[in-house]
Amino acid sequence: MNYRVREDFPCEVREIENVFIPLSDGCRLAARVWMPADAATHPVPAVFEYIPYRKRDFMRARDEPMHRYLAGHGYCALRIDLRGSGDSSGILHDEYLPQEQLDAVEVIDWLTRQPWCDGNVGMTGISWGGFNSLAVAAHNPPALKAIMSLCASDDRYADDAHYMGGCLLNENQIWGTVLFSLNALPPDPEIVGCAWRELWRERLEHDVPFPATWLRHQRRDAYWRQASVCEDFAKIRCAVYAIGGWADGYSNAVPRLLAGLKAPRKGLIGPWAHTFPHSGVPGPAIGYLQECVRWWDHWLKGHANGIMSEPMLRVWMQDSAPPEPVREHRAGRWIVESTWPSPTIEDHTWYLAPGGALHEAPSLPQVVEIQSPQTTGSTGGDWCGFGADGETPMDQRADDGRSLTFDTASLAEPLEILGAPSVRLRVSASAAVALVAVRLNDVAPDGTSSLVTYGLLNLTHRDSHEHPAPLVPGEFYDVTVTLNDIAHGFPAGHAIRLAVSTSYWPLAWPAPHAAVLSFDLGGCALALPVREPRPEDRGIRAFDEPEAAPAATRHIALRPPRFVRSFERDLTTNETTYRLFSEGGDLDSGAVMHVDAINMDLGHTVERRFTIGETDPLSARAEIVEKLMMRRAGWIVRVEVMTRVSADAAAFRVVARLRAMEGDDEVFRRDWDERIPRDLL
Repeated sequence: MNYRVREDFPCEVREIENVFIPLSDGCRLAARVWMPADAATHPVPAVFEYIPYRKRDFMRARDEPMHRYLAGHGYCALRIDLRGSGDSSGILHDEYLPQEQLDAVEVIDWLTRQPWCDGNVGMTGISWGGFNSLAVAAHNPPALKAIMSLCASDDRYADDAHYMGGCLLNENQIWGTVLFSLNALPPDPEIVGCAWRELWRERLEHDVPFPATWLRHQRRDAYWRQASVCEDFAKIRCAVYAIGGWADGYSNAVPRLLAGLKAPRKGLIGPWAHTFPHSGVPGPAIGYLQECVRWWDHWLKGHANGIMSEPMLRVWMQDSAPPEPVREHRAGRWIVESTWPSPTIEDHTWYLAPGGALHEAPSLPQVVEIQSPQTTGSTGGDWCGFGADGETPMDQRADDGRSLTFDTASLAEPLEILGAPSVRLRVSASAAVALVAVRLNDVAPDGTSSLVTYGLLNLTHRDSHEHPAPLVPGEFYDVTVTLNDIAHGFPAGHAIRLAVSTSYWPLAWPAPHAAVLSFDLGGCALALPVREPRPEDRGIRAFDEPEAAPAATRHIALRPPRFVRSFERDLTTNETTYRLFSEGGDLDSGAVMHVDAINMDLGHTVERRFTIGETDPLSARAEIVEKLMMRRAGWIVRVEVMTRVSADAAAFRVVARLRAMEGDDEVFRRDWDERIPRDLL
């Protein structure tokens, strides 16, 4: 916890453990509510968060400090379980569906008709809640005056947990298995009564292994365009505050939203991982909840507090830092941009040159080749950071040695970048399907190579994610790889390195054949968005120190959890396995966390294994097991799911299992085994 717990608030807070919100089709959404004690006679605006992560138990202690804080400042704050999740009825079939959005529109209408709501509504959320805040805003319900969207994306295909540059992310399986398991949990009998078994059985019957669902859509089709607000930014007319972190997987969306939206908007990007900024890791954390109050006070109460007179975008310009397995703080400073795109940021171009150099003058044509080992990418860190130990990128020299690298001379002066670097490549491949991974590194005088940002491109998607086309082996193509947005300062004396490889495991699934890529250096260049330090950066209003309300719920550890993150190399098979094991209670060992407010024990154990051979891309395989349990006196339910993904040259194979138990009795079991054709992937 990085914030100060605040006890005093302008308003006395009343809490309602559960309220059912009726929908027009008979479904009921379960909500937990915090509001000023006198809201029934002095109505206030409502702000709601709308996600599938169980407001009653697993997320209880996370929710209370934030929603109680808002209520203490004169808002009715609601945490609502999506249809088919937590204590809500119905079925959750998939993420961000039209039904989910239309349910939210009904929720907003219901809020305006409550005696404690003054008719003004805001919507907020991180990750899933950030996605659906944007999607619901595109429906323009009249009472929805503003949203705050954290760690989310405007483009479900190009910039989410499933695909990157047309390459399949292993995060597709990680996140899909999480949802597969959460979707199998029952509602709480203390909330829904004796109907809980029927509701649980219905969920189990409809649950599916979501990695397979998303793997059936390997190109940017109508499935992904739905709920991608980048399809038509003009549909959003309410105010938008977009927030992200450089260590998160979703920071790219903030500058795109600022550039694309015409509605009032602000952007904020800190150094944080996938977490709220008041508890942000890496630090510095900020007074995020005070910023929320300022935002809602302006848009829902009409207070002229100056928030919209401040610069449109504030970001944390990160100082150069050596790789660390755990990063609690990232040195740097806040900078601002009054508009975005910024008219003062200019691309500086370096050209890839023979001998592994980056020059400021174009190179003559010369062809160089690379075929990286399949384990290239092992130092890259996780696709999306959550502030956990070992998830950050390591020293890049091991992967640099398996890539083509191009370095500048040592910089005579510091150089800062803000935005999305891009790399132009003239490339040919020895196979019809191939991928290219491009990394931008900061190389210190002692040789330490630190990852700054990276990008991937499935070369069959070189012209279109909607209509990929196979490569003609040996034919050269001009392609552009866009790297993730970043703010980074290269110090004087350091060098800038560009590293290019043909694989990036375990972050991305390999192409079906170990292709050789050839690059004509006469057509290859790196463009960096260079930003000069400016005087206005020194006069920025300081954020308040982070604070939050106290949590009424305590999560009490019953025994120490275990956590392992490692690479294991089998010297007899030349295979490498990336393993993550997080023991938090399971079918055999019991729960490790007690939630005192509802007298419930919770358990959640995860094991992930991603294995690949050094030379054979078809050796790639991944298996994830998730085990969850919920227990109170006289009642225990347990869920175990497994997903396994492998592939041959023609198809992916997804094997999955779902098992559910009440007490010692297995009440449900289902197995899946599906082949999904590879679509130029």
